[in-house]
Amino acid sequence: MTLYPRRQLIRSVAAMFASSHALRAETGSSPKVTPRATADAVIFVNLNGAPSHVDTFDFKPGTWTPRDFDPQPGIGGIVLSRKLFPVLLRQSRHLHLVRSIEGWEGAHERGQFNLQTGHRANPAFNSETPHIGAVIAAESQITGKFPPFLALNGLPNEGAKFLDGRYEPAQPLLNDEGFALLKHQYFGSDSKRIFENRYRLLEQLDGALRSNPYDPLLRNHAAFYTLAQGMMYDDSIVNVFRQTLEERQRYGDSDFGRACIVARNAVRAKNGARFISIQSDGWDMHVDVYGNLARKCSELDQGLGNLIADLAASNDLQRVLILAMGEFGRTPGNLNTRGGRDHHKDALCAMIAGGGVAGGKILGRTDSIGAKIVDPGWAAARPVRLEDLVATTYSALGIDWTKSILDTPSGRKFQYVPGADFGDYRPVEELFA
Repeated sequence: MTLYPRRQLIRSVAAMFASSHALRAETGSSPKVTPRATADAVIFVNLNGAPSHVDTFDFKPGTWTPRDFDPQPGIGGIVLSRKLFPVLLRQSRHLHLVRSIEGWEGAHERGQFNLQTGHRANPAFNSETPHIGAVIAAESQITGKFPPFLALNGLPNEGAKFLDGRYEPAQPLLNDEGFALLKHQYFGSDSKRIFENRYRLLEQLDGALRSNPYDPLLRNHAAFYTLAQGMMYDDSIVNVFRQTLEERQRYGDSDFGRACIVARNAVRAKNGARFISIQSDGWDMHVDVYGNLARKCSELDQGLGNLIADLAASNDLQRVLILAMGEFGRTPGNLNTRGGRDHHKDALCAMIAGGGVAGGKILGRTDSIGAKIVDPGWAAARPVRLEDLVATTYSALGIDWTKSILDTPSGRKFQYVPGADFGDYRPVEELFA
């Protein structure tokens, strides 16, 4: 018998295990799934910091509730504060509120990682766990001039990781006039010609590095740079970022509102945008929750409410899935000693609209104060997890949520939704019409 050196033996055993694991993934350990394919694009509104579910989309009035909240019924039993959400209340026929979500994490960083990737944070795997937007971008194969993964009003914590640089989130820095950098006029009428000449020179100078990069990061940068260059001086792209004064005011005249306008224009353009992330910061309200909610909810209501209204009016909402939520909920009942609410992972709420999802509906139920889930409201007969919502998103876009990528840099298998191939997580079918 040949005696292997220790490293070779370990490598051989690891290869044997990886081969058996790959075979299981390739032959399929679960029945073949059929994605719904009801949406062409996703707009994900990340309520970073975790909103108070019991004051917003799982409204639980009590002695703590301000007198001017003015809760009003919408369609399908939906009740929202008219003070906080007058526009969304008028759009309640499009809303599906998921009130039976239970989080894994009670810390912001780990909760955001789970929210953005559909995976639980693990130092051994984090560097090879891409954002769901990057996975969706890779599945899209880039069908237009627009970046498939667009990040507005803030850059996501997670990016494309080992996937191609073309699938990194593109972050245009918006201003009152849109995104002026796409079409500068530094040299007057000669601006476009000079820009193209200089770019051709750049391609000649670093052509060898682009064709044979010595590092994956260099290759990814070059791919991303080329994608960005294709957007320059293209009116079909520039127009996505243009917005009128009337639009800005109607959407709340805020950074968040401007991002919502661009998201609306991008999905209407149908020019390649598949996953649009809109960041809304400032929801971590340990102090003066109601003072802070008045400001943040007004911003969210005007931006998101008018986004839904405009997409519905142009018949685009039926093919665009909108998901708004944070990384966990907040402590229910009486406020803390600082007039705020703290972290609470046992119950949180998501607002979903469009993309084939039935509107004017509520899924699941929490107890009288929103502390725990008492009725999951779906066939799995357990709380909805973030992994289930990621599987739902993939399914709506026509993506097999049980897929895996085997050729990662480390050789570890990357699952789109961990455990989905064994049925641990699955789309929430009850959301769809």
